[in-house]
Parts: sequence; C-alpha cells; structure tokens
Amino acid sequence: MLGRLTTAACLAALAGAANADVTAARYTEPTTRYAHGILGDAIEFGALVMTVDGAEVTLRLPETHVFEDVAPRLIDIDLDGTHEVMVVETKMTEGARISIYNGAGELVAATPHIGRSNRWYSPVGAADLDGDGLVEVAFVDRPHLAKTLRVWRYDNGDFTEVAAAADMTNHRIGEADIAGGIRDCGDGPEMIVATGNWTRLLAVRFDGELTATDIGPHAGRDSFAAAMGC
Repeated sequence: MLGRLTTAACLAALAGAANADVTAARYTEPTTRYAHGILGDAIEFGALVMTVDGAEVTLRLPETHVFEDVAPRLIDIDLDGTHEVMVVETKMTEGARISIYNGAGELVAATPHIGRSNRWYSPVGAADLDGDGLVEVAFVDRPHLAKTLRVWRYDNGDFTEVAAAADMTNHRIGEADIAGGIRDCGDGPEMIVATGNWTRLLAVRFDGELTATDIGPHAGRDSFAAAMGC
C-alpha cells in the first residue's frame, strides 16, 4: 500500500531525489477559489499528488494559485529516463502558465504567466519535436481568443519559445477535455489541432518552423481520435 506524506514530510524524505521517477499523478483538493470555469465548471484543484518510489508526494499550491487543467501529464523533460509532471498552473491575478515539477516536488521550469486573470493555456503535449535531443512543450495560447499554437524548448533548466503559429486551437469554452495531442505515425511527431474556426484538422510539424498539413474535416472528437490513431 502506498504511503501518504504531507508536503513538508515528502520534501524531507525525498531530499536529493530530484531525479526520482514519477510513475503516476493526479489532482486533488478541489477548490472554487478561482471563478474562471473555462473547463465547464467552477472547480479547479489546489494540490498535485505524485507517486514516487512507492510513496505519494503531495504538492500543495498557495491560495493564490490553482491547477486549471484536466489531468497532469507524465513527461521526461530532460530525457534522463525518469518522468516529471507537466501541468497548467494558474495564478489568479496573472492567468495560466505551463509548469514542470519533478518527483521531489520542485519546480523544474515554467513558461511565464499570461499576465492577466481569466486567460488560459491549453496543452498539446511534450516531445522532441525536431529530433535535436531536446524536448519541446506545445500548447495553445488562449484557445478561445488568441488561438495561437506555441512551442517552447527545454534546455539546461529553462524554457525558450522557439515557434508560434496563429489560427489554431484545441479547446472550446465549457469542454471538460482537450482535443488532439502529439502523434507519431512512423516518421516523427506531429501536433494534432483544429483550425481556429473548427472546420478542419491540422497535423503540425516543427523543424525550426511550424508547418501545418490539412488532414481532413473536423467532425467532433471521433475525427480527433482517428487522427491520433494514424
């Protein structure tokens, strides 16, 4: 049975365990302290529970922040063979950012917050998109307003934006899930998103710049599932 530790106990127990492998993660401590409701209700989350070396590590946010997200994502941001967690973390006065936490509960890297309340990032995923040995994180910046696909590269403990393309989205107001993601049909990773007007699906590659290919009409989540399944 997994042991459950408080945040302070976890950090003490896992001191020096920044490279510990995260094998599972979930959000907990639902809260209504941030009334954005972009995911269909007014409930966000105040804590992240990670399973690390047989123990549950609880990372609790300050009252000024929430996890505004559908689910945490396990990724290997530094390609060292162990997993970190990618989340959407919102500061109530400054909007969302993409944050990466390791198994010791430490912030590895984060994009800047958008800079305004009630503004959100919708994740696409993380992968070495251009084959250079470094991982990129992709997300749609304000999928209901700006509708801009952005790619940020992780290198040596920091993020740098490397590409952006307009008129792309993966979420509509009130939806409880995020469409699309990153697929690899045998010749490298592609980001699957919709056009800004939700009429077409796009497969987007990054190789120094973003190149989009129209892969057919958008016909609900089934069309996204088919695209993700190659």
